[in-house]
Amino acid sequence: MARRPPSPTDSIWDAPIATCPLVFVDLEMTGLDASCDRVIEICVERVVGNEVTAKFVSLVNPEIAYSNSDIHGILPSMTDVAPTFAEIAQEVLPIVESAVLIAHGAQFDVAFLKAEYARIGITFERPHYIDTLVLSRRSFALHGHSLDELCKHFKIVRPSAHRAEHDVWAMRKVWDLAIAELKPQNARDLWEVRIGERVARAHLMSICEGSLRQNAPIAVTYRPRRKPSEHFDFVVTSIISELDPPRVLGYQLPGRGRRELRADRVLSVEPVKAETS
Repeated sequence: MARRPPSPTDSIWDAPIATCPLVFVDLEMTGLDASCDRVIEICVERVVGNEVTAKFVSLVNPEIAYSNSDIHGILPSMTDVAPTFAEIAQEVLPIVESAVLIAHGAQFDVAFLKAEYARIGITFERPHYIDTLVLSRRSFALHGHSLDELCKHFKIVRPSAHRAEHDVWAMRKVWDLAIAELKPQNARDLWEVRIGERVARAHLMSICEGSLRQNAPIAVTYRPRRKPSEHFDFVVTSIISELDPPRVLGYQLPGRGRRELRADRVLSVEPVKAETS
């Protein structure tokens, strides 16, 4: 079985998605090395349900020279007059605290926030977060999953690419599309979407196990490798938990065609709704 990283312990990860505090983060940086590059723009947007409850957007003076303005259009002359990270740090913290952090390519954003706070003597640890890049790779059969590629494919129009506030807006659109495919109960369910780690989401496996015990059909959304997602009714006949990842065996309705599903590629599972007369 795949070795799973420690699960989040904070109770917010078990709150229903509609009531869970989420904080969408995007940073623009002078480069990709958090040890020496610096943040030059930040947007943090705290959301509960569809309501933005707090937001902070600012250019940031990196206090070093940089020359990659062709990527984001942020000129040194714009950041020279901006506040330093030290001057905005205390405005950002209340927004990101006690919330599930979400970003696209999130490891970079988390690493840069940790480094920027460390420079001013503040510990910023965020071992658990949700990456919309990972959610997209699991949910959609596309050639690329960068925010640029996703905006192009889904016709998401940003006023400016690679500007923090506009990228957060686009990220939230991608989030909504992925949520529609994955149908999570809570943030922990989404944290368990882990590309490359062959992890089956515990909530979905529980429903499959219940279907097996009750011999009751379930509605499955499944995405085979390099193919779009499929939606079908399914009867579970056995579960092979010893394999990595686990396999869910059964037959598809109608027609009773035999199927073997890789559990980590199951996007969503629901009881089959009874037809009303």
